[in-house]
Amino acid sequence: MAVTQLSLSDAWAMLVGDPQAQLIDVRTMAEWNFVGVPNLEELGKSVRNVEWTRFPAGDANPDFLATASEGLDPAQPILFICRSGARSQAAATAFEQAGFTNLFNVSAGFEGDLDPQRHRHDGWKDHLPWHQG
Repeated sequence: MAVTQLSLSDAWAMLVGDPQAQLIDVRTMAEWNFVGVPNLEELGKSVRNVEWTRFPAGDANPDFLATASEGLDPAQPILFICRSGARSQAAATAFEQAGFTNLFNVSAGFEGDLDPQRHRHDGWKDHLPWHQG
């Protein structure tokens, strides 16, 4: 089973419609603090923030899977987000290899893709609720 790619609107609809859906933000602590984080307060939910790679060295977080999966059911919907969809895909794949079966990558990410001027746009931050870390 592959990780399903979700648009921002489909990710939001899943988080709204399924009380078991969990969003995991795999960016770094610096990104959460300086760029911002998804805000699910209006849904009565919170985002689980667990670094996939650790800031500032960029090395793999050896505790990622244990920390991120703590208390989660392997069959519940789990959505992953990072800056632009790459780290979150890797994190979702790690969950898949650990036996989780209902996995989704928010492909636009929190900041979105680079435009020709090298500015990121069309991510979560441009369309859905968020707040400064």
